[in-house]
Amino acid sequence: MTLNGILQVVLYFGVLLLLAGPLGVYMAHVYEGEPCCLDCIAGPVERIFYRLCGVSQNEEMDWKEYAMAVLIFNVGGIFLLYFLQRIQGVLPLNPQNFPAVPPDLAFNTAVSYVTNTNWQAYSGEATMSYLTQMIGLTVQNFVSPAVGMAVLVALIRGFKRRSVQTIGNFWVDLTRSILYILMPLSLILSLFLVSQGVVQSLSGYKIVRLVQGVSYDRVRLDSDGRPVIDASGKPVVEKVQTREQVIPLGPAASQIAIKQLGTNGGGFFGANSAHPFENPTPLSNFLELLAILLIPAALCITFGKMVGDVRQGRALFAAMLIILIALMSLCLWSEQRGNPNFATLGIDQTASALQPGGNMEGKETRFGIIDSVLWTAVTTAVSNGSVNSMFDSFTPLGGLCPMFLMQLGEVVFGGAGSGLYGMLIFAIITVFIAGLMVGRTPEYLGKKIEAFEMKMASLVILIVNGLVMVGAAIAVSTKAGVVGIANPGPHGFSEILYAFTSTTNNNGSAFAGLNANSVFYNTAFGITMFLGRFWVILPVLAIAGSMARKKHVPASLGTLPTHTPLFIMFLIGVVFIVGALAFLPSLALGPIAEYMNMMIGR
Repeated sequence: MTLNGILQVVLYFGVLLLLAGPLGVYMAHVYEGEPCCLDCIAGPVERIFYRLCGVSQNEEMDWKEYAMAVLIFNVGGIFLLYFLQRIQGVLPLNPQNFPAVPPDLAFNTAVSYVTNTNWQAYSGEATMSYLTQMIGLTVQNFVSPAVGMAVLVALIRGFKRRSVQTIGNFWVDLTRSILYILMPLSLILSLFLVSQGVVQSLSGYKIVRLVQGVSYDRVRLDSDGRPVIDASGKPVVEKVQTREQVIPLGPAASQIAIKQLGTNGGGFFGANSAHPFENPTPLSNFLELLAILLIPAALCITFGKMVGDVRQGRALFAAMLIILIALMSLCLWSEQRGNPNFATLGIDQTASALQPGGNMEGKETRFGIIDSVLWTAVTTAVSNGSVNSMFDSFTPLGGLCPMFLMQLGEVVFGGAGSGLYGMLIFAIITVFIAGLMVGRTPEYLGKKIEAFEMKMASLVILIVNGLVMVGAAIAVSTKAGVVGIANPGPHGFSEILYAFTSTTNNNGSAFAGLNANSVFYNTAFGITMFLGRFWVILPVLAIAGSMARKKHVPASLGTLPTHTPLFIMFLIGVVFIVGALAFLPSLALGPIAEYMNMMIGR
């Protein structure tokens, strides 16, 4: 790595550390109902909202009531977003006259955005009207991360409270997350992005004349906008000539800001953050990359502040950061090394068994390998799913790293709220294992970890991993699943494994090369996204309710300190072991097998 590359990475994490602390403290004040700098602006709006909705700010819920409110709110959101897509053809703010979204794609997209996944089996500029983008997708970009943050706060209260039944009010936590945190940050970032050239317009698309005509290959689409498949199962490609280019516009900046801050990731345009209208400059790239990690990192500080021991939050932050940097370094090494077969084939006789310039395929020349790999590692660690390069073009080990980051459970910072409550599940498992080693009942933050908590934690781990494996197994065993693969062999298997890993863990990034806009994949991914989100939330809330009912246990000589370097290493080991035990066999069939083939020249 060059000095310039090292400085870029150090600058990024340095600025992140500077911003995460103050934001984390601010969010703790928000969730604890303490005075904060936005009370005079957001306070009146908050109180009006409660009166209109009949919400009592001081009335709290037990974990079952909290869970029911979460489910009702999100299932209702799925129905509303599905209905909006199905009637978009007759609604205003549709200058391109896009028709209704097909039923299976509308179902997939509705579940995707409500679950904070933002998996996209479509190109936004060719499918969604401005109204659908704003009223449907952007609104869910606010409320879906707010749900995750609310569930996290409920779990934190479970650890903090003693001998009580309630863990807060979902409607209050949801509202405060949006009004006091997500909206102000999004407004600030939107203005910065507009200043860098990210489009924000309601005018129709522009058609410009080209100086010279061009011809290109285009996939033929049917009346529903899906690729036409030939007898061999491959998309039908037709040669097209044109002297014009359509320039898509739209209210992009406002959606891009919240898609990054809320760890959503869905692009306004099909090329996502590789599109120059979404990410036009190195500064916009840096700001968007910073926004992806900002709230998940700051929530670690919020956790420490709310439980009364900032060392606890710092320990979790350190564990996440170590895992992220380790896998990012492996990905960076692999991409800068490139494919040694280029030198072997005589393409560059001076390359000394290394691809000259590294593997730049699928990457933006304006960002290069450093910014592309940094984005790749951060976006898959943080359950964001946006891309500024194409993962399908990464080297085998380079593609393994983002896949494994998701397979760890999206707990390396993870989604807004969801990543930290996932890591807290691993912390519970870690102290339980430590308790078995010394022969005593484990404790975490002064609460005993008993059979019920371990059953719920096991459900979180086993169900999500099982969904990935079962879904991938069905896909590779059926014609409907295999027909969507664009590449044979281990790489094709990696495309399917990555897709189910991404959707089940609510990330949303794609390995590309897989035709996911089919009835089979739209339905399968919709199911895995829904279960991957709410099958985790329900056990987490159950743990929160159980912890809140328990008494505080004073620390003793047998208590494992959970803020020390020893615990951090122990926690990292548990996260890696669980991920390796679950996915190493499937990784061996995909990226590892592909790497072996590459090294022997195949």
